[in-house]
Amino acid sequence: MASSKFPDLPLIEGNKVIKYLLKPEDQDQLTTIYTERSIDFINRNKKKPFFLYLAHSMPHVPLHVSDKFRGKSKQGLYGDVMMEIDWSVGEIMKALKKNGLEENTLVIFTSDNGPWLNYGNHAGTTGGLREGKGTSFEGGQRVACIMRWPDVIPAGSICNKLSSTIDILPTLAHISNAALPQNKIDGINIFSLLQGDKEANPRNSFLYYYRENSLEAVRNSNFKLVLPHPGRSYEGFLPGNDGKPGKVNEQRQFEQGLYDLRRDPGERYDVQELYPEIMAELMQLAEDARKDLGDEITSHPGENRRKIGNIE
Repeated sequence: MASSKFPDLPLIEGNKVIKYLLKPEDQDQLTTIYTERSIDFINRNKKKPFFLYLAHSMPHVPLHVSDKFRGKSKQGLYGDVMMEIDWSVGEIMKALKKNGLEENTLVIFTSDNGPWLNYGNHAGTTGGLREGKGTSFEGGQRVACIMRWPDVIPAGSICNKLSSTIDILPTLAHISNAALPQNKIDGINIFSLLQGDKEANPRNSFLYYYRENSLEAVRNSNFKLVLPHPGRSYEGFLPGNDGKPGKVNEQRQFEQGLYDLRRDPGERYDVQELYPEIMAELMQLAEDARKDLGDEITSHPGENRRKIGNIE
């Protein structure tokens, strides 16, 4: 099914991959195209279980917005883009309701990383978290997540337990009784958190791997140990504006630091000296990860690394 505005734009569905080069002037319509295609998919699959993954190109730079929302937010182009994405979510929800699926559909709204801060007014805000996109600090890793599933997820509830987008796959597999790969995967089933079980704690630790295979930090419960590593830093540079990026330091050397994310989510106060036992626990967690998965920074090859992109 082609888009009404772009009849030659192919539909990508299932395991069929079709490449299409979109013209720059067409990008204003991307959010609308994605929304139209998503609604069409829902309409065609309403009588059977389906999985719809809608990954908006916006609000990633370069920003584009349709005439429907250009200048409407009074918050610049970034605000207009966010306003159109909000409209898109609303249209998806209307389609679910129209097809009688509203009460029996799990809807997940989240992001993949924090804002690209050197793009200034074409980026978002970390709300006080340290650094941004491309880093292992909370400003780069921590994202908002909203889930809706009537009669399963308690309405209006807030969950402060540790979880990650890598946990979505095993959770959906659990819900749909789908088999997971025999090889170990990184995700954990967090269905108990969706149900509102306040005693559940399916994930207590997290490994902050970045770049090719660099272990930059580890977390256990509320404590996060940032390991010595080179990485991106936005601090000390004036951000760009209107689509032009400002400077960043791609090779800043970060020192080791321990942070209590419950009290200090902005990672500003190193508390290594206050918690030697926690330091020992997190250092052991890091060593176990290096032995298992490797670490470029410390030249650990890893005993259980598998080649990527290969299927036997």
